Amino acid sequence: MIASPFTDQGLLRDGHLEIRLHGRGGQGGVTCAKILAALFARTGHSVQAFGDYAGERSGAPVRAYMRASDTEVDNRNKIYTPDHLLVLDPTLLGDDIVGGLKTGGTLLINTPDAPEQVALRFPGYRVATVDATAIARRHGIGSRSVVIVNTTLAGAFARAVDLPLDALAATYDSLGLRSNLPAAKEAWTAVRMAEPLAGDVARAGAVAGPPSVIALTDHTVGAPTGLKTGSWRTQAPKYAEHLAPCNAWCPAGNDVVGFVQALAQKGEAAAAAILDATTPLAGVCGRVCPAPCMDGCNRREYDGAVHIRGLERWIADHRPKLTAVPAPAANPKHVAVVGGGPAGLAAAHTLAKLGHKATLFDAETAPGGVLRTGIPGYRLPRDVLDREVEAILGLGVELKANTALSKKDLEELPQRFDGVVLATGLQRLTGLEVPGANLPGIEQGIAFLKRVNSGEPAKLTGHVVVLGGGNTAMDCARSALRAGASRVTVAYRRAREDMPAIAEEVHEAEDEGIVFAFWQAPVGFSGTGRVQGITLAKVEAGPPDESGRRRPVVTSQHELLACDAVLLALGQGRDLSLLPEGWSLETGRISCNGAALPIFAAGDVATGDGTVTHAIGDGRRAAQRLLNALGEAVTIFERPDRSAAVPVTDIRLDHFTRSEPAAPILESATTRAHHSGEVSRGLASLSEAHRCMSCGHCTQCDTCLVYCPEGIIRRKDGSYAVDYSFCKGCGICVSECPRKAMEMSAQ
Repeated sequence: MIASPFTDQGLLRDGHLEIRLHGRGGQGGVTCAKILAALFARTGHSVQAFGDYAGERSGAPVRAYMRASDTEVDNRNKIYTPDHLLVLDPTLLGDDIVGGLKTGGTLLINTPDAPEQVALRFPGYRVATVDATAIARRHGIGSRSVVIVNTTLAGAFARAVDLPLDALAATYDSLGLRSNLPAAKEAWTAVRMAEPLAGDVARAGAVAGPPSVIALTDHTVGAPTGLKTGSWRTQAPKYAEHLAPCNAWCPAGNDVVGFVQALAQKGEAAAAAILDATTPLAGVCGRVCPAPCMDGCNRREYDGAVHIRGLERWIADHRPKLTAVPAPAANPKHVAVVGGGPAGLAAAHTLAKLGHKATLFDAETAPGGVLRTGIPGYRLPRDVLDREVEAILGLGVELKANTALSKKDLEELPQRFDGVVLATGLQRLTGLEVPGANLPGIEQGIAFLKRVNSGEPAKLTGHVVVLGGGNTAMDCARSALRAGASRVTVAYRRAREDMPAIAEEVHEAEDEGIVFAFWQAPVGFSGTGRVQGITLAKVEAGPPDESGRRRPVVTSQHELLACDAVLLALGQGRDLSLLPEGWSLETGRISCNGAALPIFAAGDVATGDGTVTHAIGDGRRAAQRLLNALGEAVTIFERPDRSAAVPVTDIRLDHFTRSEPAAPILESATTRAHHSGEVSRGLASLSEAHRCMSCGHCTQCDTCLVYCPEGIIRRKDGSYAVDYSFCKGCGICVSECPRKAMEMSAQ
């Protein structure tokens, strides 16, 4: 009999030895048990080896057993209290696997980890480790995808219990495994061992005996299985939150899926609390935002995008009034915000919400910028804008209206304030350098809209031509109709689908009788003392430009169109001539002769994006960047990566009932074109919120609970809990989740 290094009774305790092996299908666990049985048989012992396969598939957990005895083996039961334990796959290692291992027994694990590291988790056992997978792979045992570690690990076990190497070699010869002997010898040399500390032996897990057997007469009620099958899995389901496309597409950084779901489940106050964290202008954006979030909505591919803009308006119009003023910051800063447009208002709102003082300078009588002077009241009633401006000022923001700052004033601001946010918008208007461009009757559309919105006389008659294809062009055209024009034509140098204007604005303009002339570019004006005609050239589509749209190529085919007035809506640019000498704007920050100043640009003057929602997002970011530059630890909002958003292909559309999106209630075209009041009444109810699929966010819909074949998912604390001791990792819950709020992850 072979002597053991840790018992006076030899390797077999009381003449008996039991070994249990844990592996996965394809690793050769049962064969490993048979190799060990053959090894002990060569030393003159009676042996037994068999397997317990569980799920008969590659990768499924497999148990194998080996007994050796000085006498005949007549025990046919599984082994519950082994003397030694071999783990072929470290992902199986857990308290349930080690359960029953006798105190002082050897725990041999196929892992690159040091035995001392494993011993910290499993005190009281003699721990041995070897990277059998790496050794077997080096020796080419198995395939690249499935490495067979049985013969390698058997060599490590022989060394762990001090069996002679020549006995192992003789066993491999008798079994026809001579080619695997080099790997076994390498494992025999490489295995590392850590003996249990004296104090740890007493801490070893309690020895579990075989399960009790219930008498047949007691089987009156079916009892739940006590067989924990969690070790079968190679992956586990986890609840996860993924980026919703509506959130990814929102330039302001609103938690769109959050406020829509809050509206559906908890009402306006809860939804408003989420919106308040990112925007002070929900009522404005709910009316005039181009709604890129709706372009990204996955439901668009199914039965129509959720009308997010309408829901944002609903929240703003039905929310409770704000009364709380934020507490001062620990180290409050005083910041000057120059410009009261959407970017400046968002910057002031961000600063005030964080407990800092903001003073808002605006050249107009009231803040709002283009929201007040450029967007007509039929789209944005002034009481809505006033309400939201009042809420911003109510946070403690100081307003300096009718205050146009000179270059000298700007130069002095860094001395008077801790920092400055410059949000002056797009001041430079795009004109035309063609014959007759200076004729009376040709006017910048922005100037016309400012007159309309300020109450100044803006009477028009006859045929008015509007040049441009953006929202300003639509505002000019529809306002011209309301100002008395008998006919309005919008001339645009590209195709209809290329127009940057909000699609609904284009449709409403057409309904009101406005005519569109596409692929037309102005090349001259004519008239005696006043514009009386515009010469339009036919435009052809050239190669794509940097925006991806076909570049317009003006041809020599001309047409004269009689007109009585022309409104230019050809775009705007930033005007940096307002900066003092030596100042420059680079990557959103102002420098003076190369030295960075505590001044950050916000909105269109920094980015030129040209939409309210972009301005809000950049106003937030500029305020946060300034605070960081002043030493305040503030998380800076950055636009999410759209490519990371949940694609529609990951949504189980079959779980959602088709339903048409709700549309705002719109006054008829025959009546709305004759007044300047708001033409849209918004959504009729908040029911549209229930169409949101909540992409990437769990809604506790119970689908995972219902579809789990094991019934081991339950509700817990407003979410779900998975009993991983029974979860086999089948992944059905993940595949059935309608909105990708679950994922499978490695153990």
